Amino acid sequence: MDRWQAMKIFVRVAEAESFAEAARQLRISPPAVTRAISSLEDQIGVRLLTRTTRSVKMTEAGRRYFEDCRRILADIADAEASAAGSHGNPTGALIVTGPVMFGRMHVLPILLEYLDRFPSVTGQTLFVDRPVNIVEEGIDVAIRIGNLPDSGLSATRVGWVRRTICGAPSYFERHGVPRSPADLAHHRVIMPTGAWVSPEWHFGADSRTSVTVHPRLLCNTNEAAISAAEQGWGITRVLSYQVAPALAAGRLQPVLEDHLESPIPVHVVHAAGRHATAKVRAFVDLAVERLRGNSLLL
Repeated sequence: MDRWQAMKIFVRVAEAESFAEAARQLRISPPAVTRAISSLEDQIGVRLLTRTTRSVKMTEAGRRYFEDCRRILADIADAEASAAGSHGNPTGALIVTGPVMFGRMHVLPILLEYLDRFPSVTGQTLFVDRPVNIVEEGIDVAIRIGNLPDSGLSATRVGWVRRTICGAPSYFERHGVPRSPADLAHHRVIMPTGAWVSPEWHFGADSRTSVTVHPRLLCNTNEAAISAAEQGWGITRVLSYQVAPALAAGRLQPVLEDHLESPIPVHVVHAAGRHATAKVRAFVDLAVERLRGNSLLL
């Protein structure tokens, strides 16, 4: 096995922290992965990975070698793409991820415009309300709402959104309008469920004030929670872009606006950095332009 392939296998094992998972992702047999790593360690003369029955971790030498391998492999991919012309003309398959509602409302129209511009590209969406590891899941571009952890990913901020507490005018006519966060204890709360949802609601620019709500209705989608609120059953808290049409039409009314948290950033994220292919760079450029021009993003 050549050194380039062995380095590629090593990087995948180090990222997955698993020989079996790396084999699955690379579509080769686990013994082939094991042989490649052993051969690489023999050639270099140092142990790169520490194996236990439960995990695989890089040694100190392995961590240094890992960073060098990633850089070298990226340079090789960049050279191949440049030679093939893919940095000039967007081609191939583009996979884009984002939250479900944001994806449907704001990312899908951008992707459709992009596909109209570049007929040699096929598009695929993965709109899910869960964290997505774009490297492990083979995603080209992600739209992320929230503060980003430190990573090697490239990110461009395109705007902000807020958490908005709202209900139908008919609900407030029957139950009154909450004037302070503490008043929520006396109201019917509708709460979406999901990876980022918590019953502890924070308030104020510094988020120091918090109230634990006790929802009467849990909905597995934001659309369902918003629909229940529009029907006057209770109040809910969702992101501002999700209820912007209902607020503009008067079907929902915001409350506690003097107690809102600081806004939440929205980023366009991709993994390739300066080595991004034409298909990725073209989509990122278009998405940044369109999202920054979106009036629903602060």
